[in-house]
Amino acid sequence: MNRTWIRTVLALSVCLPLAAHAHKAWLLPSETVLSNNGWITVDAAVSNDLFYFNHAPMRVDNVRIVGPDGQLVSATNVNTGKYRSTFDLNLATSGTYKIAMVNQMLMAQYETDKGEKKRWRGSPERFAQEVPANAKNLVVRQNQSRVETFVTAGKPNDTALAPTGEGLELVPMTHPNDLFAGEPAQFRFVLDGKPAPNVKVLLVPGGSRYRTKQNETELTADAEGKITITWPEAGMYWLEASVEDNKASFEKATSRRASYVATFEVLPQ
Repeated sequence: MNRTWIRTVLALSVCLPLAAHAHKAWLLPSETVLSNNGWITVDAAVSNDLFYFNHAPMRVDNVRIVGPDGQLVSATNVNTGKYRSTFDLNLATSGTYKIAMVNQMLMAQYETDKGEKKRWRGSPERFAQEVPANAKNLVVRQNQSRVETFVTAGKPNDTALAPTGEGLELVPMTHPNDLFAGEPAQFRFVLDGKPAPNVKVLLVPGGSRYRTKQNETELTADAEGKITITWPEAGMYWLEASVEDNKASFEKATSRRASYVATFEVLPQ
């Protein structure tokens, strides 16, 4: 039997039962732990496989990089191609950096004064200009998303890891650049700065292109928003969590979905 045909069938068998998770957004640094100050490159993409560029680039207009002293650091050499975006980061100060893509999006449906049904999506800043003030049967939903990764040059510290208090965030109890295969790590989820109990979490190791199964692990945070992960093996991992509630920060939104994604590197012992 033709090997190419076999690979195609296996690839399809992987995607079909996981359609809801087919497209995954992620940030992937070229290195997560450096012994000294230096440069790294970060890839940003939305893909079917982890961590391969085969669907669409992630827009990095809203990239937010917090340095070891808590101050914002600028990305350089930003570029967006057909399947991925890239940027460089100078780790000029020793310590831990948090790299995050943070987005706020609104989705609305309404009727015009002529009875036409309309759908709209965009930023909160565009809402007032593009959605009629007299829209009928207006329903607005807020989406808050955060995609993160962490990099350390030299000695790690925790300043950049502090939550902002907006949306769903991860607060590391184990340092995110001190992860080793076979060892447990603890993280805590907070929603708007407060513990997020019972959050559902999905963990998937990279390299899914070369597996017939996703090998995902499902976890549930405890009453204080805590989860414990014992890493089965070294490699890159993708973590996703989300919550839905009626605590939207946008005045006209009646519901909210807050999502969180992170990429971690687990090292061999």
